[in-house]
Amino acid sequence: MKHYHVNVNGTDYEIEIEEISAEEAKSRQTEAKPAPAATSASVPTGAETVSAPMPGTILEVKASQGQSVNKGDVLMILEAMKMENEIMAPKSGKVVSVNVSKGASVKTGDVLCAIE
Repeated sequence: MKHYHVNVNGTDYEIEIEEISAEEAKSRQTEAKPAPAATSASVPTGAETVSAPMPGTILEVKASQGQSVNKGDVLMILEAMKMENEIMAPKSGKVVSVNVSKGASVKTGDVLCAIE
């Protein structure tokens, strides 16, 4: 364990740094991966998909499978570039699949949910 003094914006901090092996670092990285986004394979045929408009992280999922929604209802909150973006229903209908969960990282175009 190594001890250091660090000054950040005029405030002094004392920190300890533990040196770990490359194997331990790799195992910690695999444990800390965010939940992956689901694929479009779980979207029923004929349903309208709601896709991620930009890459980000799902902060909250407000819709659940089987729930009736109206056009403009908030389905989930996507954090991107430190901004919270409301993902809204493009039409009224029934949510037939929710393909992501809270904490999932998504890319542009990933299917978030589907509505019939």
